[in-house]
Amino acid sequence: MRHHPTKAVAAVAAGAVALALAGCTPGGGADDNTLRIAMGSPGEAQIRVWDSVAEQFMKDHPDMKVEMNYQDDDLYQTIGLPNLLNGRNAPDIYFEWAGSRMETRYADGFAADLTDAVQSGPIKDLFDPAVFDSVTVDEKILMIPHSEDVTNVLWYNKAIFADAGITPPTTWEELLDTCDALNAEGIIPIASGNKDLWAAGNWLAHLTSRVVGEDVYDSTLAGDATFSTPEWEKAFGYVKDLADHKCVNDSVNAIDDNEGAQLFFQGSAAMHAIGSWLVSWAIDEAPDLDFDYINLPAIPGGAGDQDSVIGVVTGYIVNAKSTKQDAAAEFLALLNSEDNVKAFIEAELTPMALSASVGQDIDSRSARLNDLLHGAPAIVLPPDTGYDLETANALYSALAEVLGGQKSPADALAGLDQKLG
Repeated sequence: MRHHPTKAVAAVAAGAVALALAGCTPGGGADDNTLRIAMGSPGEAQIRVWDSVAEQFMKDHPDMKVEMNYQDDDLYQTIGLPNLLNGRNAPDIYFEWAGSRMETRYADGFAADLTDAVQSGPIKDLFDPAVFDSVTVDEKILMIPHSEDVTNVLWYNKAIFADAGITPPTTWEELLDTCDALNAEGIIPIASGNKDLWAAGNWLAHLTSRVVGEDVYDSTLAGDATFSTPEWEKAFGYVKDLADHKCVNDSVNAIDDNEGAQLFFQGSAAMHAIGSWLVSWAIDEAPDLDFDYINLPAIPGGAGDQDSVIGVVTGYIVNAKSTKQDAAAEFLALLNSEDNVKAFIEAELTPMALSASVGQDIDSRSARLNDLLHGAPAIVLPPDTGYDLETANALYSALAEVLGGQKSPADALAGLDQKLG
């Protein structure tokens, strides 16, 4: 799943320089004057801000260089970051999701204790202390939060809806009727690029939580129960509804998230199921597109809270093996300075720093998404950031099989349990 989340672009290494390997230790970063920062690509609008922060830091620290490493998001999330952390010239600062992934980095020795930097160092007073609750383990602050994201809503093209004489659906039956009406007009109802499994998987996981209930969702993904149950089969039945009503493009499991978004940006699809980062993404890809969002429509008979929101906190960890932890803390303080927070807001990302709420003109959609997340009666964690990645990938594969019409709900769930053994 994307980090701000994010659109996938070709892997970019901005400002990368050839570096000598002398003094390097695997996984520990190089003992030189280069501060290395790694992340999945946040999109061109935000890359411009990051590159500017790097230039500011180098101006203030003329004896240091900053190397930004923007990887393809799916590569970064799976093998990219582990390879970087365990390789030579490991990053000093790296993007990560709060929850299971952050805790794994800490257990593996790659997350420094940032408590002093936050309480008495350069990051002091930049955040409300409450934001660190979700990034604290063993009374140690392990991450500097950057954004909190609703990782999936249904975005819709306002002009297409108006021309078709339909309104955004608020119930499951209305959603299926909307799919039927749009298909009759020759318009793809919902665009999705699920080649890498997370794009539709994240959306459909939220759907299943609405059906089985948040407790069952959590316990099953945590490995305390099996998936082949009547509750989960009922949940997968709603995914089959989407397939039966041809709610998604036929190519859903053959194209990636970037290609899925283009169907929406270019007006071929009326809706797109993706996270809050679409607002920032559209700055460069579809600046004239008039679009808005609805949360997942209510599921009839669902055991979960029908106003739940799927979301996550993301931020930046300092490598515990880095020899430049003080410089890393100073960079993260600069990143969250008032001027740079303003620049991120102009790029349609709202940071969690205190200054984001002071006199800033935030896109109304982004502001409402923040309100949606903060006011949610239940927050559902995405499978691929809140739980074991093997379990998440197995669930995503099973959901893709049903969405693509390859398997029945029962068969997909049986295969899922078999994979997890």
